Amino acid sequence: MRIEYDIKLGFKDVMIRPKRSTLKSRSQVNLVREFKFLHSPITWKGIPIMAANMDTVGTFEMAKALSKNGLFTAIHKHYSIEEWNLFLASQSDDILDYIAVSTGIGKEDSKKLGIIFESNPALKFICIDVANGYSEYFAEFVKRTRDQYPNKVIIAGNVVTGEMVEELLLSGADIVKVGIGPGSVCTTRVKTGVGYPQLSAIIECSDAAHGLGGQIVSDGGCSSPGDIAKAFGAGADFVMLGGMLSGHDESGGEIIEHNGLPYRKFYGMSSATAMEKHVGGVADYRASEGKTVEVPYKGEVESTIQDILGGLRSTCTYVGAARLKELTKRTTFIRVAEQENKIYSE
Repeated sequence: MRIEYDIKLGFKDVMIRPKRSTLKSRSQVNLVREFKFLHSPITWKGIPIMAANMDTVGTFEMAKALSKNGLFTAIHKHYSIEEWNLFLASQSDDILDYIAVSTGIGKEDSKKLGIIFESNPALKFICIDVANGYSEYFAEFVKRTRDQYPNKVIIAGNVVTGEMVEELLLSGADIVKVGIGPGSVCTTRVKTGVGYPQLSAIIECSDAAHGLGGQIVSDGGCSSPGDIAKAFGAGADFVMLGGMLSGHDESGGEIIEHNGLPYRKFYGMSSATAMEKHVGGVADYRASEGKTVEVPYKGEVESTIQDILGGLRSTCTYVGAARLKELTKRTTFIRVAEQENKIYSE
């Protein structure tokens, strides 16, 4: 047993200090980024915000809406091969730049992934997703996937420490998902005691990734446009959103009414709800590590997208960043006192 005494911070523990700016308007801010990857020869260009691979967020409908704005969607892994084929047959090739096929690490997952790519070889992105990215088997699966798909962009996670980011990049990942427990419907930290404050995880993991020429995506913990700005300011290359994109027309989740007002179900993919839906229940050797909530209906996702992008542009003007790429270089975080943190959170 050992204790680390270094301070670790979450989004609510800091604010971004304003700096002098030559920008006259938010409209001057360019949020588009272009990435080359560590292993894949593909070059990607767009706004590096991702919809999470949850079946209440990462839907085909969400992908169609986000791709129009240059945003990305990690499609959840529970669509059938037939549904994938029908979806891709109805879309232009442009959408291929903004979607990833998600997969677990079981034999059936690997087989299904192979069939999807065999039927649709123009697909470019794979998202290998597990709750705990620290197992040797996971790193080995990433290696096998890289060998099988040498030209695809591989997103893999989740982890929260620099050494494991390096391990996954060296195993064949291009982008590493960073985050254990920060999501609004994730209960891993409560059920297991395991986790890492998200802002510090981003800072440490981005440093490790960039040293090898890889990228990270901050996954979880963003509840406002300001949190997204903090994630980018801390060094995240991409930011993945779950709760902020739930409750829309394009989101999955059962529609419910309370007192005449509409809601949509939103749940973690390790929740009892998700496991009942997809695998017939919670296995007797594990516990649910997610919860189910009812999110007020928000209408079309377009208004939320504009709110997010507008907030991000505003952040850039406050610190003088003409491009999103410059935000991390222009960011100085200030610690928030406990009382101020309470006021800010409310």
